[in-house]
Amino acid sequence: MKKIALVLCVVLVCGLFAACGGDTPQKSIEGTAEEILNQVYEKVPADQLPMTMVGPIEADMSEYYLGVSADRYKEAASGDAMINAVAHSVCVVRANSVDDVDALKKDIEAGADPRKWICVEAEKVIVDSIGDTVILIMSDAATADAVHEAFLSLGK
Repeated sequence: MKKIALVLCVVLVCGLFAACGGDTPQKSIEGTAEEILNQVYEKVPADQLPMTMVGPIEADMSEYYLGVSADRYKEAASGDAMINAVAHSVCVVRANSVDDVDALKKDIEAGADPRKWICVEAEKVIVDSIGDTVILIMSDAATADAVHEAFLSLGK
């Protein structure tokens, strides 16, 4: 009986190690931050997006868009509504390394301002990542969810 219990314990411990995954390789998305953002927007139906302008985030605008300084990442791009009264901003950020992603996501989530437009506020904020790529989505709930799903589909 003790031998059976010991064997079961060994099997359970091995199963736990296998389930945890250990060093599974990280997925990554190819392209620049701007190219990735354009890929995301291409997957969202046009009637679910406001008119947007996509471009790089300059270092001096990093705090405004992301709530973090530009030295925290390699590059970033934003897609913002062309009309200021529409609360919509999507930012794609390439972290300095995959090891930096969790801290960067946490700091972006804490620092990003869903009221940066002053007159309007984003209904939903999503911060997520695939590999070394972080996305910040601030928009109405339906648009935020659609953009998030489009981003996640790039990692498949």
